[in-house]
Amino acid sequence: MALWAVHGNGRRLLRDSVVSSEERLSWPLTIGFGVQHLLAMFGTTTLVPLLTGFPVATTLLLSGIGTLLFLVITRNRVPAYLGSSVAFVVPMGAAVSEVGAGPAALLGGIMVVGLVVLAFGVAVKALGVRLLETAMPPVVTGAIVLMIGLSLAPQSVASFDQQRVPAALTLGTVVLLTVISRGMAGRVAVLVGVLVGWSYAAMMGQLVPERLAQLAAAPWIGFPELITPRIHVSVVPFVLPLAIVLVAEHVAHLKATAAVSGRDLDPYVGDALIGGGLATMLSGSAGGSAVSSYAANIGVMAATRVYSTASCLVAAVAAIVLSFSPKLAALINTVPLGVLGGATLVLFGMLALVGVRIWLDARVDFADPVNLAVLGTAVIAGVGDLTLSVGDLRITGLVWGSIGIVIVYPLLRNLADLRNMP
Repeated sequence: MALWAVHGNGRRLLRDSVVSSEERLSWPLTIGFGVQHLLAMFGTTTLVPLLTGFPVATTLLLSGIGTLLFLVITRNRVPAYLGSSVAFVVPMGAAVSEVGAGPAALLGGIMVVGLVVLAFGVAVKALGVRLLETAMPPVVTGAIVLMIGLSLAPQSVASFDQQRVPAALTLGTVVLLTVISRGMAGRVAVLVGVLVGWSYAAMMGQLVPERLAQLAAAPWIGFPELITPRIHVSVVPFVLPLAIVLVAEHVAHLKATAAVSGRDLDPYVGDALIGGGLATMLSGSAGGSAVSSYAANIGVMAATRVYSTASCLVAAVAAIVLSFSPKLAALINTVPLGVLGGATLVLFGMLALVGVRIWLDARVDFADPVNLAVLGTAVIAGVGDLTLSVGDLRITGLVWGSIGIVIVYPLLRNLADLRNMP
């Protein structure tokens, strides 16, 4: 039995047609959609290891393998790419500065976080999706999706400002093709936009010289460096709260995918958390960053209406290939930050509005003071990256905003309900 049914004739898409997770287009087109996913995740997935001291090639390898593992565990029903989680950068930096943690100890902490996410997934799988609905109802998941999308806005704008002309060309191309194209061009708008921006930057001599030098010097074949983890108790408190963040991200991204695809993915939440937890444990076991489903890739699916897991598989395989080819990885790395900023400006904006759509579908009551106070505060904290210090810990707005929504909201909701009881 084939893993994917061919959508239509595999070569042509009607304007409003949707390619589901169990379907695919012809392999040349599927590879094209996979390249879009690769470009969407590449910048941040390679940036996180640079900021945390892990090997970039190893992170690419393990993110690709982790994505394949995720697709297998979710039985090809949940389209996603698992890339490096930005939420880990500040806490791991604090662990380095406060307790002198090395790469091996940080990897041990990542494995512990992955184990907690895995345990939560097993609990959801065993007790049913009702556990999830109790802990993370639509009002919570919508807020987290909105917060994730908006919290990434400064990153997109900062990248956009690096090179405004190629960024504007990329942005304009993606928007125009998405809005006015009735054919395949609209589906590959992100890829075309990046190529337009990159080509302009290349012709105008605006590619970063250091990256071009790295491209020229990079060998065609190389092997990723593997690191053996060590679990140190002193590191765990710095990263353990991130387990809640990863759970919240996985669930929120799954809800966002369900909202834009019009499919009920609740039966696969437990599998998604198990897959995400195992992928993070695998990554930490060999020298890679913690991984989570990626907002930019959900934006790609929302823009193209192609939810085929075959495209995600192509991106995963491409990441693995790139991890063994420094030359190809360096080539993709020549894409200017401004070009990526122009593309992600559209993708992250789409993701943020998916959070609003989740609220609208659930008919969330914003006359309710609990909704206004808790969700509004948490979203602004996450978007503004309000960093709090608790002893030696530094907690970013995205981290404590997610924790606040997931933990504080249900408590205050129950308190308000008790107060209103006759």
